[in-house]
Order: sequence, then structure tokens, then C-alpha cells
Amino acid sequence: MVHFIGIKGSGMASLACILNDMGEEVKGSDIEKYIFTQKPLEERNIKITSFDESNINENETIIIGNAFDDTNVEVKKAKSLKNAEVYYYHEYLGKLVEKYTSVSIAGTHGKTTTTSMMAHLLMAVQPTGFLIGDGSGDMEKNAHYFVLESCEYQRHFMAYHPDYAIITSVDLDHIDYYRDLDDYKSAFIDFGKQVKKQLIVFGDDQNIQSMDFQRPVLTYGMGENCDVRAINFSEDENGMTFDVMIHHKLYGHFDLPYVGIHLCWNTLAVIALAYCEHIAADVVQRQMSTFEGAKRRFAIENKGTQTYIDDYAHHPTAIALTIEAARIKFPDKKLVAIFKPDRYSRIYAFMDEFARSLQKADEVILCPFPENAKKEEGIDIDIYDLAKLIPGCRVMNETEENARILSQEENVTYLFMSSKDIYKWKDLVKSFHCS
Repeated sequence: MVHFIGIKGSGMASLACILNDMGEEVKGSDIEKYIFTQKPLEERNIKITSFDESNINENETIIIGNAFDDTNVEVKKAKSLKNAEVYYYHEYLGKLVEKYTSVSIAGTHGKTTTTSMMAHLLMAVQPTGFLIGDGSGDMEKNAHYFVLESCEYQRHFMAYHPDYAIITSVDLDHIDYYRDLDDYKSAFIDFGKQVKKQLIVFGDDQNIQSMDFQRPVLTYGMGENCDVRAINFSEDENGMTFDVMIHHKLYGHFDLPYVGIHLCWNTLAVIALAYCEHIAADVVQRQMSTFEGAKRRFAIENKGTQTYIDDYAHHPTAIALTIEAARIKFPDKKLVAIFKPDRYSRIYAFMDEFARSLQKADEVILCPFPENAKKEEGIDIDIYDLAKLIPGCRVMNETEENARILSQEENVTYLFMSSKDIYKWKDLVKSFHCS
């Protein structure tokens, strides 16, 4: 029996699904509030209960979510047992990686989508398992590959020694843990040293360009010095097209149905791995042309003349790229960016950058910090401090009344962005709109 403490966490839910698929008996506990990650758990009939020390038993394997410490009654009891195997999430995952040809996807931005893309490709080549930060996890029978999203927070990805690793970007984040950009970069450098076969990095990223991984790397991007390079790139609301050169030789031509330059970068990361594994360009084209996206990543819904996009963007760089993609996809509609912050420290450190990124939309609406947002000592701000930097910005609570107000506007694209549960308000606004 495997018990998960915090089973609704995005990575934890994915891992629980994987172990269930592998034939393990799985159960877990978490808060009672509904979280979208519990849907695949429920589909597998995995039992979810509230936190209670009676859930923890001898002779079980117990996996603890990284957000939990000894103040949790289950964690406290688990660590007191003599005959139970107790791991934190990243520790257990580090063991699991060793059983497969592993592909670890790291980076500040683009991890989830790139992991989803990679799994979608490799499943067409060999049986493949995957763990994605959107709560998705699966392990095919007799899996050869294992693709995992790998988070740098508190250097958790140092538990992994993968065959391949991709670093999609390095853009200072998690400033509640990392001292500065140099400290943040050092974590990725150390992680890169642990890769067994090939480290693949985004060659257009200025921070990555300045990093010495102390080993050969395969670079991808659009710059002339990239090993895997996209040329002749163009895009419109229907998709993108480009050619790929690898070491100055044509690898293939790609016509893909999604928009946003960042999705071209993500695809190039997948192509770089495909090259390393001798996968033909036509296989990549076929699989990527049917890629439908990751959960909560530019998820589009339409009702009448309104378009609703739900996206996980919660960093200024990701927000800017997401707004630009929405502008390309829906060029004839008013674009309203609706943003809900997650951490006080992130808004405090990057407030000017958030303001600049959000102003790429036609209109900006900010939601207050959620009640459970982490507020670090010495940081005294609220959402109005950010609002003051954005001309014409409105602050709105996620109420039914405000949802009705938003639902009245026509020919508009609402872009809901947050790592929190802003998708619930999106659903409420959509429910009031008369199609």
C-alpha cells in the first residue's frame, strides 16, 4: 500500500496515477476543497480522505508532498514509524527515474507544455510513462521512456539523475528561496552535471548563454549559433510553419496548428530530443500536429462572441508571451487580461515587470491575493500597489455580480491567468453569458 500525504498536489496526483497504473494499491489524503487534479484520481477509484493520523500505518510506503512538514499530523506520525518507508515526493521520484530511459524537463517557463509535447511524441515510438505538473500521470505497460516535469524549487530536481534533460529557460523565480540570479543559475548548472547522456538547452536564452555547464550541450532556438535551429518561421491565427536545421543540415519542415513563439521553442526542444533518439522528422510532424495542449495552458473555450482562455501564467515573462499569443490567435477581438497573483514575494520583486507585461492587453483586471497566499516577513503590499502602475486597471473580486458584469461584453477575449484557481471564476463568467 502506498499512501500520499497531499495527494491533490499537481505532481503528487500525477505520481499517484502512475503507481496505480503500475499495479500498486494507492490511497491519499488532502484538504477537502475540490482541485482539478483530483479528477484522474477519482477516475482510477483512488481513495481520498481528509488528513488524519489514523491514515498512516506501519508497513506502508508513505510519500509526502513537498509543501508539507512536521506540523501536519500525518507527516509527524509517518516519521515516527519504524516499519514504514517514508519519502518526500522528489526523493521517491528520483528512485523511479532510474528504471527507465528518462527525459527530465526543467526550466522557469515552458516545463509543463514541453513535457506534454515530449510524452505525446515518445508514446508514438515506444511505450512511455509521463509525469506532468498539470496533474497528469500515466505509465504504459513495459514502458521504455519516462518523461517527467522537474521543478527547481528548493533544488528538488537535484534528486534526479536522468538520461536526458532539457532546460527550457532560466529566468529568476522563487525568490523566497534563491538569494539572487547567480544562486538560481547555479542550481541549473548543478542539475545539468547529473545528466547521463545529453543536456539540451534553449540557446536563445541570455541567462543560459552565460552559464558554464562544464559539459557539451545541444542548443536549440532561432539564433544562428543554435545546433537545432528554426528558420523561415511564420504564424497567424491558424498556426505556425517553420523549417528546422540541425548542425546546418535540413531536418524537416513543420506545419503546426498552435500559435505563440514560445510553442515553437517548446517544439524545438522536442525535436532536439528526437534527433538524439534517431526519431524521423515526419514522426515528429505527425505527432505535434495532433498535440492538443496541456491542462490550464492556453485552454480555449468559446461562447457566443466571447472567448475564454485559461492559462497558468504567473510570472511576467510567461504573461507577456501568453498575451502575445492571444493577440495572434484572436486579432479582431478586444483582449482583456485577468490576473490573480499567487505569492506576495513574486509580485513584490517583479512589480514593474508585471505591470509592463499586463499592459500588452487592451484592458487589465486584477484579482486580490487569495487568503492562503504566502506572505513573507517584511513584505507589505496588496493588489492595489500593482494596480497603480497600470493605467485604467480595475481590481475585481471573484463574485457573481462581477461575473455578470463581465459576461455582458461582446466580441471580447478574456484571458484568465494564474497558478491559483482562477478557472473557477472563468467558468462562472461563462455561465452567465447568453450565447
